[in-house]
Amino acid sequence: MKKRKLGNIEVPEICLGTMTWGLQNTQDDAFAQIDMALEHGVNFLDTAEMYAVPPSAETYGKTETIIGNYFKLRGNRAAIILATKVAGAGIKYIRGGAPITGSSIRAALHESLKRLQTDYVDLYQLHWPNRGSYHFGQFWYYEPGKTATTAEVDNFLEVLQTLTDLIREGKIRQIGLSNETAWGVMKYLQLAEQHGLTRMVSIQNEYSLLYRLHEPDMAEISLRENIGLLAWSPLATGLLTGKYANGQRPVGSRWTIQNKFNQRDTPQAHEAVAAYADLARRHNLSLPQLALAFVLSRSFVTSAIIGATNLVQLQENLTASEITLTPEIHKEIIAIRKKFPIPY
Repeated sequence: MKKRKLGNIEVPEICLGTMTWGLQNTQDDAFAQIDMALEHGVNFLDTAEMYAVPPSAETYGKTETIIGNYFKLRGNRAAIILATKVAGAGIKYIRGGAPITGSSIRAALHESLKRLQTDYVDLYQLHWPNRGSYHFGQFWYYEPGKTATTAEVDNFLEVLQTLTDLIREGKIRQIGLSNETAWGVMKYLQLAEQHGLTRMVSIQNEYSLLYRLHEPDMAEISLRENIGLLAWSPLATGLLTGKYANGQRPVGSRWTIQNKFNQRDTPQAHEAVAAYADLARRHNLSLPQLALAFVLSRSFVTSAIIGATNLVQLQENLTASEITLTPEIHKEIIAIRKKFPIPY
């Protein structure tokens, strides 16, 4: 498995996503997935306090608990690069829906460490910004404020100071953002430099063949500011596996169990998937292999976060690291994208 730099840590170019553990997957399923990932050189796990997903008060913290039980059973915490996240504002059963502050970070991390049965995390991320963003299907509606308020900037500083203190205390190794905007990333970097505080090293945003809003501006930030993309949903919640083609809804799949509006389920998205599936077939690739190999080919991507609900899916997804797409395939991807630039 190829490695790439994440701040001062080397990580595999594939990261094992965990959010299905505790709802779609049992603890035994999760243990088997981690074992298989490790066999393939993937020792990078991404989780969050709010997982399992779809999130609810009943599933809150279950994924971290499963990972903690794995560490206790296997005794291999030091072999794993572990990333988790503090939830942003708006979920009432998580600290009353309060925004991210210094005190909420300390409270969240304390509970995460207990569930994870460890005394540190390698990467601690802000799951989404307090002010909102264009992610999670809000692209068509998001309107940022004209100017940053004093309270917003003060909050950024408070967050950075708290995270810097936690690094000094040995509870965090590095810090990152998630579901952020270009302005938010640059403001955090600017304030860290101005005040001698710890610098963000990563940005975890959605990125796939169907969702390429990281380009071009955020991509340049990732490259020039060394804040690599950890691409979540590189298979678009399973849409880029082809399993939802022609109206199919497999039992137990994400689209079957989720109970909210699905912004990805559009006619143009399905047409784009059909075009990419045809491209994959013509080049003797599976659709997931094409989709993941494309994400891994991007210079601004540090790691692609893959998820699976069974070992067959995981095995296929892990093989993407061995595939190099030809210039011809990249040209055809550009042609398809021109037809379906923003399919959802």
